[in-house]
Amino acid sequence: IGSAALAALALFAAYTKAVGLNVIDLTNSKVVAGMLLGGTVPFLLGALTMGAVGRTAQKMVAEVRRQFKEIPGLLEGSGDAKPDYSSCVAISTDAALKEMIIPGVIAIISPLIIGFILGREALGGFLAGAVVTGVMLALMMANSGGAWDNAKKYIEEGNLGGKGSDPHKAAVVGDTVGDPFKDTSGPAMNILIKLMSIVSLVIAPLLI
Repeated sequence: IGSAALAALALFAAYTKAVGLNVIDLTNSKVVAGMLLGGTVPFLLGALTMGAVGRTAQKMVAEVRRQFKEIPGLLEGSGDAKPDYSSCVAISTDAALKEMIIPGVIAIISPLIIGFILGREALGGFLAGAVVTGVMLALMMANSGGAWDNAKKYIEEGNLGGKGSDPHKAAVVGDTVGDPFKDTSGPAMNILIKLMSIVSLVIAPLLI
């Protein structure tokens, strides 16, 4: 997360040099609008990625239940029963590609729209807002997701009642949110802020 923040700041500095922005004026309404829009993008991306994980998990659960019903002896653990691994892999791979189309388009298109419609100053504010909220959101997701995950492991070791207790049931629910927090949405923020900064730097000569 720290390396992504430093990379984004370096790209932001390169963008300001490329478009000739020595100062970002916070009294400029376009800059403020750009900052507000930039600050919302990481939250939108986080919502999209969390939703993608939930939808894919539901598909996987449905597939596992189907195999339990249709493959004799699978639920009982019979040695002759073989699960259909390829179907589960196909669900994961298909979702990994399809569910990232919209977030990817947002990360690439949003700097283009802001830059060409509102101008270079607004795009500077947009990047600043996205970097600030993106880094903070990534830190929060990584730390809170890790805390929820480790809380479940701590209880499963026999603490606070161990497996099957009410704290364990609550920790399982927390881990359901924590895993996509730390493994999906959190790392996605790093990619988002770097990608938007790179796109802005590429189109910078067209905004002068």
